[in-house]
Amino acid sequence: MDARNKPVINVSYSYNPLEETLEYDIKKKAVFIGIPKENSFQENRIALTPQAVAVIVNNGNRVVVEHHAGIASSFSDKDYSEAGAEIVYDKKEIFNADIILKTAPINHDELELLKEGQMIFSPIHIPSLTKEYVKKCIDKKIIGIALGNIKDDAGNYPIVRSMSQIAGVFSIQIASKYLSNNHSGNGILLGGIAGVPPANVVIIGAGMVGEYATRTALGCGAQVKVFDNSIYRLMRLQKTVGQMVYTSVIDPIQLASALEEADVAIGALKPVKGIVPMVVSEQMIERMRSGAVIIDVSIDNGGCFETSSLTSHEDPTFEKHGVVHYCVPNIASGVSRTASTAISNILMPLILSCTNTVGSANHILHNKPGLLAATYMYKGKMTSKVLSQKFDFKFTDLNLILSSNL
Repeated sequence: MDARNKPVINVSYSYNPLEETLEYDIKKKAVFIGIPKENSFQENRIALTPQAVAVIVNNGNRVVVEHHAGIASSFSDKDYSEAGAEIVYDKKEIFNADIILKTAPINHDELELLKEGQMIFSPIHIPSLTKEYVKKCIDKKIIGIALGNIKDDAGNYPIVRSMSQIAGVFSIQIASKYLSNNHSGNGILLGGIAGVPPANVVIIGAGMVGEYATRTALGCGAQVKVFDNSIYRLMRLQKTVGQMVYTSVIDPIQLASALEEADVAIGALKPVKGIVPMVVSEQMIERMRSGAVIIDVSIDNGGCFETSSLTSHEDPTFEKHGVVHYCVPNIASGVSRTASTAISNILMPLILSCTNTVGSANHILHNKPGLLAATYMYKGKMTSKVLSQKFDFKFTDLNLILSSNL
């Protein structure tokens, strides 16, 4: 052989065999998701829209929807059926699912249908909870995830933010309705016109509800005064609404003076340790204009007006000292299609990411910090410090449970 054609081997090189890499599909178990019809807490919303159901079903999962579950949000059974969901008439079939999605708290009838190890996504309404109810949930050994406590990657609470935005906008629409003659109001146009002064709106609270109520009222042309004890929130509101607004700390004298001239008062204070501070006394309300409208958005946590008392979507108002009071909890449910779509936009990607996670519920929670923070009970153990202290149950750190089971 010609020397030129002989292979040259240099001993300074190292020759290492390479492992052959092969692509293979990870087998994922299809997840069974159940959506029951809500029949308590004046709930009109549904957790997933038909469009969201279609995405989840097309990713190989099974979704079962109870008959007429979406009807209050203007989504028909046909809409869900065409999206790939199964429509069932027996609630027991819904509660055979691995994951249950609810927009109202678990009611007493549903308690009996819960199964060990189920993941239940639902709100928890702390003021209405009892120790007996919580004990039954613990005994069922479910994995309870509070919708309002779910965090996104930025550490925010997306469902609470969305519902607060809706409540802020809707509260001004409600106030406008009850100022009109059609609802026995004083016949005042919220924004006024040339030569006629606009309505005076007082907003107590500069959080997300207060911010969106302020935006909407200003957009209608109303005169707005905002009160809050947090200078930071007042500064943020001034910045986000993009124009100067009258703001003040909650000084009883200044607040009483503003309420005397108010046509509308919106209560939007955040709870402190689960209870909203009552900052408007009955004496202040007695001095308000006859026919003025109070919208107490904070009524879910006690309300910030002394005269507030729970009302319902069916009978939303009452009158006291000549002032109309609207004190409906779960105010976002009054615009259920918008609210349902907002919730669905948050839950669909979250549920989809859970179904794509290989492993048990332990692995899902371990890999989803936003869900971990929202899990208030886990297979017979109380993992919420707030509920454990309120009802005197033993608290167990969920991180320790998951670490020991992985």
